[in-house]
Amino acid sequence: MDRKFVDFQLAPDDLTAIRFGISPGHELCHAVRALLRPDEYPLQWGWMRAYRDRIPREDFEVLALLIREEGYFPDFLTTTPTWELTPEAEAERLRDIDDERFEVDMTKVLVRSAGARRVAVQHMLDQPDRARAMIAGAWLSVWSTAVAPVWAPLERLLRADIAVRTRRIAESGIGDMIQTLHDRVQWSDGAVRVTMRIWSEVVDCRGSGLVLVPSVMGTTGCFVLTEPPAQPTLFYPAHGVTATWARDAADAAAALGALLGPARARILRDAHEPRTTSQVASDTGLAISTASHHLAVLRDAGLVASTRDGARVLHRRSPLGEAMVGAVL
Repeated sequence: MDRKFVDFQLAPDDLTAIRFGISPGHELCHAVRALLRPDEYPLQWGWMRAYRDRIPREDFEVLALLIREEGYFPDFLTTTPTWELTPEAEAERLRDIDDERFEVDMTKVLVRSAGARRVAVQHMLDQPDRARAMIAGAWLSVWSTAVAPVWAPLERLLRADIAVRTRRIAESGIGDMIQTLHDRVQWSDGAVRVTMRIWSEVVDCRGSGLVLVPSVMGTTGCFVLTEPPAQPTLFYPAHGVTATWARDAADAAAALGALLGPARARILRDAHEPRTTSQVASDTGLAISTASHHLAVLRDAGLVASTRDGARVLHRRSPLGEAMVGAVL
């Protein structure tokens, strides 16, 4: 049988052809799938044990109707991977999906449905305004009970993955980094090639680029967006996801503290944004000289990077620091 591929063709001289994003929608969709098919998501068992009983059943069933256990789910649920979009803004965006996009995506769900599910999807197509409001409400309800409580450690893992891969691009080039995404992804003659089960397609990303989106919940494989108006997007499993990723924050912080010492652990944990030595000292309740010493130790270990901004020196986690914090927390 012929192998199937999606080839994302990139302009060889375009240094901006690859960018990274984070998608709360993708995480929520795969959280729903994990709850529908827990045997396929062993790395999520700890999270499921802690949060599945808190999820409102009716809201969950609205999302499960669209997302299903496998296969296609509406592109509009995951088409805006950025660095800035908040989960609340993501839910609000769902209320404003344009009529054409809503009909196209929901029709794809309809033709893949049968029985009671097909009837329910048809009702949504017949009442799009009501359906959009219902979907947005269910999205926010399930998010707030199932994903929001673990969003901080989950987001750290995503950002740590991006930091490591960005550094790999700088050191070895895009092609070398692409080879590390997943065993179904390879770099082939200026294109990102993804092995697929059902169809083949060539996607011209010249001018638009390709968005790479790591996922903590979606650990079962790679997923792609190829049809306009969505920007070409490849979702892949993030580095460092273990069965304990959703453990209690206090236990995780204690583990980092045991490794680095409480003061350095807190400095590193809070170093996701650039801060001056004075700000670090103020945030941690340390003397400036003590904070400076701890920062120097972290910098010498490669966990913190310090850069000059005019008269100020700003300290922030390095890619190695991101990877450590992501893996532990």
